[in-house]
Amino acid sequence: MAAPAGGATAGLEVRGRRRRRGKRGRADWRGQLPDSDSGDLEGEEREPGDGHPLRIRDKYWEGSQARHRERVTKRKARDSEQVEGPYPLEKKPKCLEIPARAETKEKEIPQKERRDPWKDYYLEQRVRSPKVRFSICPRAGRSSLCSANSVSVINELAKMGDPLVLEMVREEERRTSRTADFGSETNEQSLSSRETSFLISEDSTFKKDKQSKDSIFFRDGIRQIDFVLSYVDEVKKEAEIKAERRKEFEQNLRKTGLELEIEDKMNSEDGKTYFVKIHAPWEVLVTYAEVLGMKMPIKESDSLPPEKLPFSCMLGPLKLARGVKHPHPEYYTAQFSRHRQELFLIDDQSSFFPSSSRNRIVYYILSRCPFAIEDGKKKFGIERLLTSHTYSSAYPLHDGQYWKPSEPPNPVNERYTLFQNWARFSYFYKEQPLDLIRNYYGEKIGMYFVFLGFYTEMLFVAAVVGLACFIYGLFSMNSSPTSNEICDPEVGGQIIMCPLCDAVCDYWRLNSTCLASKFSYLFDNESTVFFAIFMGIWVTLFLEFWKQRQARLEYEWDLVDFEEEQQQLQLRPEFEAMCKHRKMNPVTKEMEPYMPLQSRIPWYFLSGATVTLWMALVIACMVAVIVYRLSVFATFASFVESDASLKQVKSFLTPQITTALSGSCLNFIVILILNFFYEKISAWITKMEIPRTYQEYESSLTLKMFLFQFVNFYSSCFYVAFFKGKFVGYPGKYTYLFNVWRSEECDPAGCLIELTTQLTIIMTGKQIFGNIQEAIYPLTLNWWRRRKARTNSEKLYSRWEQDHDLETFGSLGLFYEYLETVIQFGFVTLFVASFPLAPLLALMNNIIEIRVDAWKLTTQYRRPVAAKAHCIGVWQDILYAMAVLSVATNAFIVAYTSDIIPRLVYYYAYSTNATDPFKGYVNNSLSMFLVADLPNNTAPSEKRDFTTCRYRDYRNPPDHEQKYFHNMQFWHVLAAKMTFIIVMEHIVFLVKFLLAWMIPDVPKDVLERIKREKLMTVKIIHDFELKKLKENLMVDSSEFAKEVILRENKVQLAN
Repeated sequence: MAAPAGGATAGLEVRGRRRRRGKRGRADWRGQLPDSDSGDLEGEEREPGDGHPLRIRDKYWEGSQARHRERVTKRKARDSEQVEGPYPLEKKPKCLEIPARAETKEKEIPQKERRDPWKDYYLEQRVRSPKVRFSICPRAGRSSLCSANSVSVINELAKMGDPLVLEMVREEERRTSRTADFGSETNEQSLSSRETSFLISEDSTFKKDKQSKDSIFFRDGIRQIDFVLSYVDEVKKEAEIKAERRKEFEQNLRKTGLELEIEDKMNSEDGKTYFVKIHAPWEVLVTYAEVLGMKMPIKESDSLPPEKLPFSCMLGPLKLARGVKHPHPEYYTAQFSRHRQELFLIDDQSSFFPSSSRNRIVYYILSRCPFAIEDGKKKFGIERLLTSHTYSSAYPLHDGQYWKPSEPPNPVNERYTLFQNWARFSYFYKEQPLDLIRNYYGEKIGMYFVFLGFYTEMLFVAAVVGLACFIYGLFSMNSSPTSNEICDPEVGGQIIMCPLCDAVCDYWRLNSTCLASKFSYLFDNESTVFFAIFMGIWVTLFLEFWKQRQARLEYEWDLVDFEEEQQQLQLRPEFEAMCKHRKMNPVTKEMEPYMPLQSRIPWYFLSGATVTLWMALVIACMVAVIVYRLSVFATFASFVESDASLKQVKSFLTPQITTALSGSCLNFIVILILNFFYEKISAWITKMEIPRTYQEYESSLTLKMFLFQFVNFYSSCFYVAFFKGKFVGYPGKYTYLFNVWRSEECDPAGCLIELTTQLTIIMTGKQIFGNIQEAIYPLTLNWWRRRKARTNSEKLYSRWEQDHDLETFGSLGLFYEYLETVIQFGFVTLFVASFPLAPLLALMNNIIEIRVDAWKLTTQYRRPVAAKAHCIGVWQDILYAMAVLSVATNAFIVAYTSDIIPRLVYYYAYSTNATDPFKGYVNNSLSMFLVADLPNNTAPSEKRDFTTCRYRDYRNPPDHEQKYFHNMQFWHVLAAKMTFIIVMEHIVFLVKFLLAWMIPDVPKDVLERIKREKLMTVKIIHDFELKKLKENLMVDSSEFAKEVILRENKVQLAN
């Protein structure tokens, strides 16, 4: 990086300040010598290289020997003239007695009996030397004692957002530096942070036409921009209040040590927007890195890379280049401490902290910096200023353009690397550069992409098995005995079915549903049971292997000892501002903001009532869709019957299929509308609850959103799977909805095909709509914003303006990504027995989803503020709950929605044909009803020449004593269904528990590497402290020897 224009002058100033500090150091050192005159050495000019303390002292000793004799002579003369008072002075203890005072008695002691007082003092101090130290240089012992008392105070003040934290840090450094070795090699070789700040603050002319539009530095070209604030002047009555808030806020930011540079609105492209560029200097970074508990490298790791898999060479085309996949070597790390900076691998202060860590530190300060005291309450935090439109935006900068690499002196453009190797759709088959994502966006966003990638990999196995089951059903569809009987004119063509609606609908023949029965068998065959059991085991394997992947990631990303309270458990500024009470924390023994429970109870009741109301609204909308289906069914059936030209259409577009398709599409539209409004309301209610921490806020919002989304997306599927056609009744005694509409019946082949239709439309529609929304919405907004802004093309379109025109990712952007993935996980697991292709559709969607999310983050969104996370949080508990629920739902789908159990009961208990056991199953599954028993208000108007009709149920015929009551086969089938549910659940749960017990949460090799890293970290820190201790002891011993020699010389000169 090029030096600033005034570099030479600044260098002279720095050397001048070093000389002045050296002279002050000599004066302080002289002040520590007993019985010595400080003298005046200010006029002496010291040559470069003679600044070592030992050289200074040698020079002083040689120059002071002549003056020392004169001082001794004068003191003897003065002491001889003193007269003792009537009361002798109390004798001091020997340990406090100063040897030099023995000279007053020297005249009374014979020369040959006179003892050397300095020799006695020397011997006495040698005995006590382990308890006494003499030093004029900084020692780890003293600095650590000082820092131990002040570091906790400084850290707590930093967490509270005190603007004067940096002043306290500097005062502590000045207090330590008063006894520091001003000639140490560290100060000779590198500038201090204050000197660096001095160099930076040199005025330099900003040549706008020569600055690159992609520059991410201040005008001096040295200080990197870590954060940007923007605002627009308003001509309103609140403009003065906002200006005063901004002024106070920026003053407090400067007090915390941040450096600000303001771009006037005349330099912006639209001529209206001011930009406040923020830079965090080294002192601020090291202070808050310790507060946030950041781990930084101390030594390059010597761990061997993991062994390659046997067939890893076959996966070569899927791999990324090593420099992209692992941009940095592995290091042993330790929690950063500003008092142990020599321990860390600080080659360059400007690049030691990655950009994600820098913007995280700056945002931490911004979120706690005060800006006003209004109504007796302290107002603070950038989020409040954004909400009140005092500032229009706050964001960290991207590294540069995503379509071209950066030019010097800008650092490496990681955004360009991510776009080239991650965000392009042509790389859909490649693995993700997870380490690079983590370095650029932070661990929280990186964890999401790791989870999404791992989930997609596991879906590949489920998709292959599901596709195999679908292919089996496709090839065996024509050989299905059930569909063949329905399609047979001699069987299905001779069976007359009872009307499907009252009065309007006519009798119909069973073979009219031939095509529907074939499609039903495509998903309702013997492989359905196998796939349902397989998916129950797959879910367990997915969750257990994810725990292992997560544990490995925690080790690789230094999150093993990560504690949530470092970030997620920090108090929200909104909570602190609203609290009027304080309470002692029983753990930390410190006073914290506290809000009584009675203050929150009203909002909790409102929150619960709102969620319940909206879930009831979802149920009401589902009932409305059911009513629509019933009314449309009757209308369509009468229309088809009356129009002879539609007879051909009726063969493949039956009233059941028509109402199922239109009802599913209408239900999907209702779902999207309800979801849009509920998102706004749930976020508002969660804020009104005033959650204490960020984790509580996310957990509360997650619970509300997931409960609503669960009911909204899955209610219609639950209705079709477990309620439709189960409480219909029988002809002559049907059940009615609101005593008006007759309950829906399932197709003669079962309700599974309708569940498949419902699931396919909702799942596919949601995925397509979601991807279009994620891609088109930010692209359109950004295009329109740029189009409005381009009023003066000759203006400089700077890096911060380019990012300002991008869309905001938002603090809840990742929340909605997780929610979308978890809802998809529910479609894949809860109802997968009805649709084996669900994993395949999810796999195809996720492959696109990864690249869409990568593309929009890299190109269409401002850079999010980096945040830490060691897991996917509460979403993991939701996944476990859905995994357990999926076992039950799939067992019930196979038992009650599918037609497998009734077929098996007929096969083993009621079939009379040994050669073709399933022959006669259709006739056996349909009960008989006497047409004459139909009420007049429900029977078709036209008279028919047949006396009976058939309906789907197991009931006694009209000539039975207990006609139309359930027969014995109904109870046999019901018992078989319950038995199947119990057996399947026990088998799947047993396998799940065995797999969970056999698969460790943390792999063995990861445990060994964690232990190795902990051991090496402790050893490195121990060696570092031991080395510092040895250096201090050597300095102490040399200082003590010099002190003794000096005093011996004084005594000899006195003699």
